[in-house]
Amino acid sequence: MILYIAEKPSLARAIAAALPSPQKKEDGCIWLPNGDCISWCIGHLLEQAEPHQYDPIFKSWSLDHLPIIPTDWQWQEKANTKKQLGVLKKLIKKATHLVHAGDPDREGQLLVDEVIYFTKVPKLKLQNTQRLLINDLTPSAVKKALNNLRPNSEFAALSRSALARARADWLFGLNLTRAYTIRGRQAGYQGVLSIGRVQTPVLGLVAARDKEREHFIPKDYFQVWAQVETNLKARFQAKWLPSEACKPHMDEENRVLNRALAVNVASRITNQPANVIEASYKQKKQAPPLPYNLSSLQIDAAKIFSLSAQQVLDTCQTLYERHQIITYPRSDCRYLPSLQHKDAKGILNALSKATAELAQGAENANPAIRSKAWNDKQVTAHHAIIPTSQAHKAGSLGKVESQVFGLIARQYLMQFYPDYDFLASYIKLDIAGGQFEAKGNTPISFGWRALLPQKTKSNSKREQNDEEQNELPKLQKGDSLWCHEGIIHDKVTTPPAAFTDATLLSAMTGISRFVTNKDIKAILKDTDGLGTDATRASIIELLFKRGFLIRQGKQIHASETGRAFVDCLPSQLVTPDMTAQWESTLNTISLGETSYQSFMSHLEGNLVELLDASKSLSSASLKHLPAPAKKAFSKRSTGKRKSASKPSNSTSKTRTRRSTAKR
Repeated sequence: MILYIAEKPSLARAIAAALPSPQKKEDGCIWLPNGDCISWCIGHLLEQAEPHQYDPIFKSWSLDHLPIIPTDWQWQEKANTKKQLGVLKKLIKKATHLVHAGDPDREGQLLVDEVIYFTKVPKLKLQNTQRLLINDLTPSAVKKALNNLRPNSEFAALSRSALARARADWLFGLNLTRAYTIRGRQAGYQGVLSIGRVQTPVLGLVAARDKEREHFIPKDYFQVWAQVETNLKARFQAKWLPSEACKPHMDEENRVLNRALAVNVASRITNQPANVIEASYKQKKQAPPLPYNLSSLQIDAAKIFSLSAQQVLDTCQTLYERHQIITYPRSDCRYLPSLQHKDAKGILNALSKATAELAQGAENANPAIRSKAWNDKQVTAHHAIIPTSQAHKAGSLGKVESQVFGLIARQYLMQFYPDYDFLASYIKLDIAGGQFEAKGNTPISFGWRALLPQKTKSNSKREQNDEEQNELPKLQKGDSLWCHEGIIHDKVTTPPAAFTDATLLSAMTGISRFVTNKDIKAILKDTDGLGTDATRASIIELLFKRGFLIRQGKQIHASETGRAFVDCLPSQLVTPDMTAQWESTLNTISLGETSYQSFMSHLEGNLVELLDASKSLSSASLKHLPAPAKKAFSKRSTGKRKSASKPSNSTSKTRTRRSTAKR
């Protein structure tokens, strides 16, 4: 008997729909006519054991107990899903062959693996376990996946990476949350001071931005623009490029701070000849943007529709599970497998029967075009989020569903349009001994950009960059022109913008911009970030629930409590350096390039140092923390109210030692 173990009931139903009938549904499973069976998890059926399960003394919170580091890690059954775990235990024991059908990501791999290991599957059955990777819940796609099973052992490193992340988060969150909560209570603060290796640096980012904005001192600066005319009466603007002699009057970003200097330059170039010292016109092409992964979709949806990261994730789950209109949404990949290119005609045909806007885009798409998105080397367990062959259902979607699906579909359609073709122009002038430059981009063929909303004239004027004009006249080096007037643009520096859903997600995704340690910054890849595509939305929401972040319109700010808490913590906890390096290391574990044990050993040593810092913290620094907001407590083990009993005065030493656990 083959047992298919899906991550959730919806995935189990999708697998069943692709397999023969008649089928018999029982409590917790579906039987196939040949005697094979499909069952499922309901998310994680297991969770990390609570500290008191290692030693009852840990029910009370005491600094003397820390660090709590298990020597023999234990799982515990989740209370609300014990029944389904019981069903799986019996089926796993009965099965002769297992097929792992978790979601195609790090957590999905561990979620089913942990059940298989927990039930003590015999070695031979474990070795023969296969992996079913499903990115698209439509029957045809599931049938293809069923014909391409892979050994589950190929994904052992991915599972170890997820296990390392889970245990590291447990160690880090539980120990430091207890430490700072106890120190807070000693100072009179009655709430739980929750620490998380991702949530705390995110809070630190927002608090730092708020402070930067508050302490920002605006500066006036000045630009000089030359109004130039050619012999053929064509007019354009060129911007002054200050020389080295002007450095004393400029800031570190080469902005002129002395208005008198700007006035002098403007007057000197008025009614003066201008000579072309450089002119170049290059035809350039811009390829379409890659299809979305979850983070890039959340960022665009926040910018365009003001949707929160959690709204987008929830909507995507509905589009994937209920409507089966998009592929697996919790993806961190923006590429597609080459084999999937042959499905393009069917998907484009489905989009042609969707909404009027998508239908028009689909009709002009060319399925023969193969963009850079199709790249097998860039695809891992999952691929970019794209529409499925069920896209014709788009007309019946709700408002938010339609908005999110529209973005996904449009990004996919772009892959079947030509490149954006434009002329990049550059002109450099000498006017009265000073140098001026003009840049311009002239569209030749819009290609994929034709799918973007057309801006109105008023909008395009507002958004036009002074530095870049749409069209510049054709000139040659040595041409003589005339400068009618020098115009001064009075400018003022502005503070960095407050974080929004879009910019905070962007910061979490491209965290290397905020990393202070040069060595860590150098090793981080563009794809490394705070958290993962699948967890970033929940992390942001958690900070709101705990009262550490607040919203003001579209802006996100740290609350009074959040800011005061950040000020109490060592920089290692509130800057992204440490957790960004974690993510980088976890990625190398998933690739089999770093060992689980070396990662955990380093983390445990660092944890001891951070706990020592918490114990030496002055009570005065925590004394004036604002009271916690109501309902700002986490229900997770790092801050459970039911286990947050009064700190004990016990002097018992830690009963657990450094972990020697191996996967």
